[in-house]
Amino acid sequence: MRICLVTADPGHPLLAATTALLSPRHQVEFLDPGAAGPPAGLADVYLLKARTPRALALAAALEERGAAVINSAAATARCQDRVEMAELARGAGLPFAETRYVPALARLAADGEPPVPLVIKSRHSRRHDLVTRADRAVQLHALAAAWPDEPVIVQEFTANSGWDHKLWVVDGRLFAARRRSELAPEGRGPTLPLAADDLPAAWTAATLQVGEVFGLEVYGVDILDAGDGAPLIVDINAFPGIRGQAGAPEALAELALRAAARPPVAFTNTEPLSAS
Repeated sequence: MRICLVTADPGHPLLAATTALLSPRHQVEFLDPGAAGPPAGLADVYLLKARTPRALALAAALEERGAAVINSAAATARCQDRVEMAELARGAGLPFAETRYVPALARLAADGEPPVPLVIKSRHSRRHDLVTRADRAVQLHALAAAWPDEPVIVQEFTANSGWDHKLWVVDGRLFAARRRSELAPEGRGPTLPLAADDLPAAWTAATLQVGEVFGLEVYGVDILDAGDGAPLIVDINAFPGIRGQAGAPEALAELALRAAARPPVAFTNTEPLSAS
């Protein structure tokens, strides 16, 4: 099989371990969407780790040519827009945090003192985006000075244990860990192991439902424990790192091979591929 990883970081631990499992018997290639031109021929399957606009455009063009892409460009894009993410999740009945959209952060600061602590995130998920908490008007004004035109989503801060529960799924197989929230006073700490079998059934069910709703095969779900036993989903990520999870590279390698063996999608378009 010919398997292509769409990434600018082929040395990422998950990808490197998956490559080591596949390469003895299969051809593994890397495609950097920010540097490489369109491929001349199609691989049997593409693993879309990169999530930049150029990577999504490349993946969509590959799909138009009949290529198998995991996750699809459309499914990945749904996780990059936090407004669409929240609307889709809540519309499907998932326990996703109530979310409102503000076109520019300066408008939020103009509202004055927030009635409750707020979690503020960039609308578009990307490297070095904005994810922070603001309790007072002075904090909002400082954020607005630094990010005046940034489109953001706003969620009420939910009192919790101070730990983010990181749940990951690879082809229906669940992995889990917990990490001190970056919004906690102590700041983000190390990621600690968490047995997936020990998770509440409602958490597992909600996480697996995310894959069905969003059309994802490799994804992550950030869950807060608000103290009532029910999960509160605050973020969904397409193809996250899943670092340090025993069995994750094996699950990804198995998924890649199974997807590569699927019958190809019929393709009739003769237009040249463009990733711009």
